[in-house]
Amino acid sequence: MKRKKILFVCTGNTCRSPMAEFLLRTKIKRNKIKWWDVASCGVHADVGGAMSENSKTALEEAGITVEKFAPRQLTQKLIESSAFVICMTETQKKMLEGCGRVICIKDVCGYDVPDPFGCNLDAYRVTRDCLSRACDVIIKNYIKTYKDENL
Repeated sequence: MKRKKILFVCTGNTCRSPMAEFLLRTKIKRNKIKWWDVASCGVHADVGGAMSENSKTALEEAGITVEKFAPRQLTQKLIESSAFVICMTETQKKMLEGCGRVICIKDVCGYDVPDPFGCNLDAYRVTRDCLSRACDVIIKNYIKTYKDENL
């Protein structure tokens, strides 16, 4: 069976989308779900940069070890190789309209996930918890119910 991928997209690929990537990857492993991969990128990625320290800390507090991570720029190839592309904002979703199966986090869980960029660690914790709940919905409503013919 061919592996399927969920791609999270944010602006710089340093805060929300990498947190979503690591959260969903961890939840997929814990739920012993096979055949799914997770990745993230940014529409204006800080290529050569790193995940924000507060994002790493918020994940580590949740028991998630941050492996090597480097921000990546969004490409059409990444979109085409993904079963779902999940943007952090409706604006990002509109930018990618017509590029593939693109939705935004609000479509998934009914609420916006706050952007913690430039804020203190507490803001990153709030974002992490919002993304964690969204990842639970993604597993339930997208991964577990996904059929190839739905594309």
